[in-house]
Amino acid sequence: MTLIIGDHAPDFELMNQFGENVKLSDFRGKKPVVLVFYPLSFSGICTGELCEIRDNFAKFEKENVELLAVSVDSKFVQKQFAEHEGYKFSVLADFWPHGAVAKEYGVFIEDAGISNRATFVINKDGELVAKFITAPGQARSLEEYDRALASL
Repeated sequence: MTLIIGDHAPDFELMNQFGENVKLSDFRGKKPVVLVFYPLSFSGICTGELCEIRDNFAKFEKENVELLAVSVDSKFVQKQFAEHEGYKFSVLADFWPHGAVAKEYGVFIEDAGISNRATFVINKDGELVAKFITAPGQARSLEEYDRALASL
């Protein structure tokens, strides 16, 4: 499935690093969501990207967005990863069924068993207003987030 700008973002419910269920539709009508898929926790580029977001988190808070990072790792890995790196945003486990949410968003790489690097910006109405996708080995830039946040 390929999502295009204007589509309603597929709803999902995943567990975060604290063992809490996070449901996308819970934010509908309340605040926009930036959904950040990344291949694997503790890997070099993924850690670098999420640490850059952590270090610039004020940009997201200023826009009153909920930031949700998602990988196929388990909630146990996500807990250790978020604690180790000091992430203040939810780190969600798309662990079982393996990569189901990444598949719904069209960013699961079947032969590798991971998601691609993909960011989806979803407005308060649940509509996709921006997206950018890079290959697993290619980091996203903070400027791409700035442009995407401007679309809210």
